[in-house]
Amino acid sequence: MHPSVLSRRDFIRLSSLTAAGLVLGCAVNPVTGRSQLMLVSEGEEIQLDHETSPFQLSADYGMVQNSSLAAYVSGVGMRLARHTHRPQMPYVFKPVNAVYVNAYAFPGGTIAATRGILLKLQNEAQLAALLGHELGHVNARHAAQQASKGMIVQGLLGSVAILAGVVSQTLGDISSQLGMIGAGVLLATYSREAERQADSLSMDYAVAAGYGPDGCIGLMQMLSGLSKSRSGAVELLFATHPMSEDRLQAMITEASQKYPSARSNPLYRERYMDNTASLRRLQTAIEAFQKAEEELGQKQYGSAEALLRKGLAASPDDYAGLLIMAKCQFMQKRYGEAQRFAQQAKQVYPAEAQGHQVCAYACMKLKKFDTAYQDFSTVERLLPGNPDNAFSKGYCLEQMGRIPQAAGEYKRYLQKVQQGDKARYAYQRLVKWGYVND
Repeated sequence: MHPSVLSRRDFIRLSSLTAAGLVLGCAVNPVTGRSQLMLVSEGEEIQLDHETSPFQLSADYGMVQNSSLAAYVSGVGMRLARHTHRPQMPYVFKPVNAVYVNAYAFPGGTIAATRGILLKLQNEAQLAALLGHELGHVNARHAAQQASKGMIVQGLLGSVAILAGVVSQTLGDISSQLGMIGAGVLLATYSREAERQADSLSMDYAVAAGYGPDGCIGLMQMLSGLSKSRSGAVELLFATHPMSEDRLQAMITEASQKYPSARSNPLYRERYMDNTASLRRLQTAIEAFQKAEEELGQKQYGSAEALLRKGLAASPDDYAGLLIMAKCQFMQKRYGEAQRFAQQAKQVYPAEAQGHQVCAYACMKLKKFDTAYQDFSTVERLLPGNPDNAFSKGYCLEQMGRIPQAAGEYKRYLQKVQQGDKARYAYQRLVKWGYVND
């Protein structure tokens, strides 16, 4: 069965309109207090988060390795979380290594902000507004509403086979070539109405936490300016979070009408600058990596490589920069160089899966199947759930002549994925080797 097709049991479960089903499908929205159709429970929101967010975080090169920056962002987030409508949710706040400009939330409370957007903020109140906006999406159950409409229900039901072979929205066909999860493919896309509600909630939460509402206005002003530039670094931000001038004006009005006395609350500019000083020292490198990603998206590999070398000269051990360079080399079929840069990335951040994954695919191209197999095994240990790893391990084992073990991996892959070129290849091999009857 194709992973995006529901089984009969799942269909009955989700579409039943019996009296009991209607009772179970209605829930009170924690923000509005109104009853709404909701086929996704809080427990299922958390399950969906746990199943999918690790893949997005890895696509964004993992959490920053700067523990003080990570603790600072988490501290601001938890300060806000206490004032939300759903303080019981298992919130985690993660600054991630990606250089494009974005922040996002998964329905169970995992919230991330990229290095790219953290560099755009000017004070802690703006950071609170940013995290508060994502908290607004979680508290208003916007992603859960989409799941109830069937938009992400296959992920909710645990069919993580949808993760296999997806294409990146920002890097053209690079992730497809590497068999990787693309940046942004697992993120919810919100309506303008949902964005306005999340904006309003962000101000409520920020003011309740002691910040001035002008942090929210400042964030909107920054986003408004970015939306006019429409550079490649912000495409995903506005694809998932539609921006309009109405959002800025609504924030200005709400601050003056709802929170006039809070306008004197602090914005904590110096505190933000102190806590992000180490990040801002990398600004030259990060901006070079941003431009390089844009060039890669246009398949301008020469100019992308020049930008990457500039960025790595400024920050030689940057995990994201090393992996973007590895992908650039891979797409130019310089597989030895791709392996070299991916190997460096692995040494910089051994606990993050993507370095091992890129290295594995480069080794496959170099016919170093034993090394590739070891890397795929590491990927599966660090980031379980993507069936592509089973296929890749099976292929490596096959090339090494270890047919029984290869057959076991191909069987494991076919338990998750039954359509597509890889599924046909795996099935044909099992038939040829006598493990299944055609």
